Amino acid sequence: MTERLYYADAFRTRFDARVIERAEDGRRVYLDQSAFYPTSGGQPHDRGTLGGVEVVDVIDEDARVAHLLARPLEGEVAEGVVKGVIDWTRRWDHMQQHTGQHLLSALCADTHGWETQSVHFGPDSSTLDLSTESISPAVLREIERLANAIVCEHRPVSVRFEQAETATGLRKPSDRGGMLRIVEIEGLDRSACGGTHVRATGEIGAIVLRRVERVRKSTRVEFLCGGRAVARARADFETLSAMAQGMSCSIDELSTLVPAQGEQLRALENERRRLLDEVSATRARDAYAGIVPDAAGLRRLVQRRPTGKADESRAFALAFCALPKATFAAVVATPPAILVAASDDSGIDAGRVLKPALAEVGGKGGGNARLAQGTVPDAGALETVLNSFAARPPIA
Repeated sequence: MTERLYYADAFRTRFDARVIERAEDGRRVYLDQSAFYPTSGGQPHDRGTLGGVEVVDVIDEDARVAHLLARPLEGEVAEGVVKGVIDWTRRWDHMQQHTGQHLLSALCADTHGWETQSVHFGPDSSTLDLSTESISPAVLREIERLANAIVCEHRPVSVRFEQAETATGLRKPSDRGGMLRIVEIEGLDRSACGGTHVRATGEIGAIVLRRVERVRKSTRVEFLCGGRAVARARADFETLSAMAQGMSCSIDELSTLVPAQGEQLRALENERRRLLDEVSATRARDAYAGIVPDAAGLRRLVQRRPTGKADESRAFALAFCALPKATFAAVVATPPAILVAASDDSGIDAGRVLKPALAEVGGKGGGNARLAQGTVPDAGALETVLNSFAARPPIA
């Protein structure tokens, strides 16, 4: 059995312990006591060193805690007393996030009746899944304001041990019997929890609520506490500053200028497409006029390009095949791709011709009767597909 030192003192970063068991490879170590927190309850494990060797994982095995090391312990340390050192930066970050989650969960339950369905502590941000189908921006801002007000009140956060049979006032009933470890935020929350926590809400630091998304019948809220909130605010500021500099405006003006420029770009893109259609129609009529119909009365045109995308020929293909009895093929050598089109009166179904031709050479693609395109493995396959289309006689 491993005595869990973090239960009583989450601020303890150094300890001595006796090695009581090791796996055959020497990398999995069990101690008589440990301050290392194992992955549990959604909170990630601690890192640090044991006997000077890096601890890469800590695993909860009910009565015992397993420490997975980067390499085996050596010498007398392997069988005797070892010194453990906790990575305090990581531990402190997890303490801020976990206590912040307790605060937010209690606040959401008390003010809106939203229960916390699940929690995820990620390396960059954490999330709460709440029992509501939507949260408006105004309500999210108010929850954030109330949470930070409680942070500023610096309410004590304490750890108590109580029997499950007599423990009362828990935010969520525990399904465990015997002795419970209860984390309490004064006047706000009592929760059965084995995680590491700060000593008062002021130590959580700033709480920022960010992205909100619907997940089935619940709502997922992204949150950051303490150092993470500050780091994210700095990163956001630097991003916004770079954007503002690029647009020769202040950060405050971005919310107006960016949507306005987006609308302008969309209008310009629509105009570009309109002009491209006009140019393509003119070029298509000129090309069509210069082609002598074949025996079936079809005017066939093949365009080749060394590089690019076959889709770039779409506007011209549609314009060319809007004319009577016409077929068109655009071939791109690198990467090998093909686009084909046929007029309504050509007697050729572009999609039905191209799809099986692609399949025969290991290519992919398809389309409809008027327009189809695809990719092939190599230049030889490209010519095979082109010949299948170019030589296709019309269906009477």
